[in-house]
Amino acid sequence: MHAIIIRMQATDNVAIVANEGGLPAGTALGAPHGDLTLREKVPQAHKVALVDIPQGAAVLRYGVPIGYAKADIPAGSWVHERLLDMPAARELQGLPMATVKRPTPEPLTGYTFEGYRNPDGSVGTRNLLAITTTVQCVAGVVDVAVERIRKELLPKYPNVDGVVGLEHTYGCGVAIDAPEAPIPIRTLRNISLNPNFGGEVMVVSLGCEKLQPDRLLPPGSFRNIPIRQPGESGSSASEQNDDKLDVVCLQDSAHIGFMSMIDDIMVTAKRHLERLNARRRETVPASELVVGVQCGGSDAFSGVTANPAVGYMADLLVRAGATIMFSENTEVRDAVEQLTSRAATPAVAEEIVRELGWYDQYLERGRVDRAANTTPGNKAGGLSNIVEKAMGSIIKSGTAPIAHVLSPGNKLSREQRGLVYAATPASDFICGTLQLAAGMNLHVFTTGRGTPYGLAECPVVKVATRTELAKRWHDLMDVNAGRVADGELTIEEAGWELFRLLLDVASGKKTWAEQWKLHNSLVLFNPAPIT
Repeated sequence: MHAIIIRMQATDNVAIVANEGGLPAGTALGAPHGDLTLREKVPQAHKVALVDIPQGAAVLRYGVPIGYAKADIPAGSWVHERLLDMPAARELQGLPMATVKRPTPEPLTGYTFEGYRNPDGSVGTRNLLAITTTVQCVAGVVDVAVERIRKELLPKYPNVDGVVGLEHTYGCGVAIDAPEAPIPIRTLRNISLNPNFGGEVMVVSLGCEKLQPDRLLPPGSFRNIPIRQPGESGSSASEQNDDKLDVVCLQDSAHIGFMSMIDDIMVTAKRHLERLNARRRETVPASELVVGVQCGGSDAFSGVTANPAVGYMADLLVRAGATIMFSENTEVRDAVEQLTSRAATPAVAEEIVRELGWYDQYLERGRVDRAANTTPGNKAGGLSNIVEKAMGSIIKSGTAPIAHVLSPGNKLSREQRGLVYAATPASDFICGTLQLAAGMNLHVFTTGRGTPYGLAECPVVKVATRTELAKRWHDLMDVNAGRVADGELTIEEAGWELFRLLLDVASGKKTWAEQWKLHNSLVLFNPAPIT
């Protein structure tokens, strides 16, 4: 069997096995590794020692120490987490601050997509009716109503892509005035205003919850500006600003029985559907994309194939004037000096330090070590610890300067373009939820182990790190970045392929997750205590 070994940097003393199924003991690694042979079987994506590594010496991957040998590791050995001591976390002092200065790349012009322009100037990639909920108690009722809306109303409004119930577990049994309660509240508020919802705000409330509708969406926090109907003049009433929140309260005395609640939601939804149905896609520049990138179910290929391709795509988006967000605090924390050095200004670097420092304290309060981030699946996929995972994760941010930093739950302004660090936990659906709140209209998700991750509120482009996964999950993965490891595609070619696919998806092409209607409920980041 011909051995395929991938080393990331010339200084690395380990490399990963790319062969499907791994390599058996006795396999000769061949050029440029001389007469080195494997001392034991090494699974796919796992590391092999290229030289003798003495006890206490650094194990180098991506040119950095990902661990220190607990005992002597002979050349040709399988290097896994049980052989390594993890490095201590980098202190948040004495970091390089905005020290990397790269020449400004040539702008990328002429690329467009077909999107929905919104009253606030943002652009949606989908035309969805979103039903905001103030409390988990109403979720069951909203589920029934959403199903009826899909079956009975949506066929009458062919220009509406779907209906989404914004369900969550927040709203009542919480310390609503705790210092950190604003995080989940503003998250839910800003998700309600996501560009894919066309400026239509509809709320279902129970009535007795702590998170009352006017606290969730106070006057002035939204502008429900109806779309002009065909034949109406520019001064028609349907174009007037309307700051009155459209709420269906289930405890309202007018509701006699369950079906009256459903009927009320149906009547309210119809008003919003009529306005959404009047919208049409129009040609807009690629600069209107707001793309969130994330990885989940990662393996050692993530930092070799999919994430570098996403990073190249990120650079293309920045050159096109678009906005791209990367996140996942614990998955970039061990690469903090790479973040701060790439900050556009010292002030941005300070914001990065502030957000990661706050999250360090949050983990400390919960007595959670950062090492807990690496899952059993990550380790089975060849990632020994969070340090190695971080080095592969940060690559998907590309090489552009970090222009802005966003705290959890906050929404990007129209001026905040370019590469943005949106500080979120690494948990897949918490990260996705917070990126939706930031204003994401398109999502890119890389995976090596595989996950049926999807969002109802936003198209998700799924990128497989390995060809084996792409083939096995052929109707779940949109892109096979494993072709990079197979030698069929360069990182640059994969990045361009992703960039062009994003324009197609933004224009209405459905991803596999959309076709299967794969999605989970929103998960709000709630550091506040439960009462």
